[in-house]
Amino acid sequence: MDLLEPIIKPYAWGSREALARLRGGDVPSAGPEAELWMGDHPAGPAGVTRDGRARTLTDVVHDDPERELGADCVARFGGRLPFLLKVLAADQPLSIQVHPDREQALAAFTAQTANGGEGPYSDDWPKPELLYALSPFEVLAGFRDRAQAAAVLDGLGVRSLRPVIGLLGAEGEGTGLMAALRTLLEWPEPDRASLVREVVAASARLADAAGPHAAAYGAVVAMARHHADDIGLVASLLMRHQVLDAGTALYMPAGGLHAYVRGVGVEIMAASDNVLRAGLTTKEVDVPELLRITDPTVRVPVVEPGEVAGRGRTHVYDCPAEEFALYRTELTATPVPLVPSAGPRIVLCTAGDARLRSPDGGVLTLQRADSCFVPDSDRGVTAEGTGTLFVAGTGLAVHRPRRLPDGPLRHRHTA
Repeated sequence: MDLLEPIIKPYAWGSREALARLRGGDVPSAGPEAELWMGDHPAGPAGVTRDGRARTLTDVVHDDPERELGADCVARFGGRLPFLLKVLAADQPLSIQVHPDREQALAAFTAQTANGGEGPYSDDWPKPELLYALSPFEVLAGFRDRAQAAAVLDGLGVRSLRPVIGLLGAEGEGTGLMAALRTLLEWPEPDRASLVREVVAASARLADAAGPHAAAYGAVVAMARHHADDIGLVASLLMRHQVLDAGTALYMPAGGLHAYVRGVGVEIMAASDNVLRAGLTTKEVDVPELLRITDPTVRVPVVEPGEVAGRGRTHVYDCPAEEFALYRTELTATPVPLVPSAGPRIVLCTAGDARLRSPDGGVLTLQRADSCFVPDSDRGVTAEGTGTLFVAGTGLAVHRPRRLPDGPLRHRHTA
């Protein structure tokens, strides 16, 4: 068991309070702190001290993949950790985005590499995600049904949107939603700012009313403070707006259009950088590729926790991702087995304290915001204390692997 030194990502949309408070640091922090990374991702591998030497988790895994990850994980994913665990703290909206599935990512990255490597894909992996809300978390997740989307746009009373509303009424469910999204994202540049301003002004009037979509209109007004004249503000009204209660988890499948607006949560994902963006961002957007990858039929489900039989107060947030699974345990003074019991695991303490004990007598104490890496070779670990533990593992113990024709999955990054 190795105590981790996570990496803080200072993205501009991050909070100056949430992560600082979690870690017991100065509040406010000197700058925005958006994400706390715990994994071996090349863009921010966590630090460890192994045998008295300061190293990265990447180095440790590379030295002996089967000891650290286990034979099943290596056979399926190759010699790297297939998941990345984060604490995400958003004070401003993240981009409207979508992630590819495995076949799309592999085909697109292979073609991009053959054409010189320039393009939106960073690797050949998918990027499914699961978000567990530590605080109320505002999200835009998946499409509304087209009738509701038409009602939301029609309620604005903006004449320029009538053709978009017509597409929603005339086309089939998925076709109409994609046609409306395409029309908005490809809105003529000379007319874009005036449309956005008219929509924001109408949203401001409706946000204070008692209508059924007042919260969605209010989100447009709030996001406009950070992304004025961005066409993504209008497109956001095609998406389902909701505020997750603390303790709620949301699964984001491939092809699901989404944007995280504000909140603090634990996030686990396949260890990929593949993000296609369309708005609410200063980063590069790729509207044609986002439209190609987006699947309007994808629904973004709330994941109900399932109790792990015989494991005390441990629950799993089951979702159809081979790369990861997320577990939560409410500890007591009575030791309980760490779940999962094998494979690579990253353990995060978000409240109270925890003591992890291995059969060889090793003890590791975690305080709030502490995390550690537990290799496959450490079996039979138990946990006790007063805290809340999140444990990230692979999904192989939950889902049967689906072997692709080319054997073990790869994970490559462009320079």
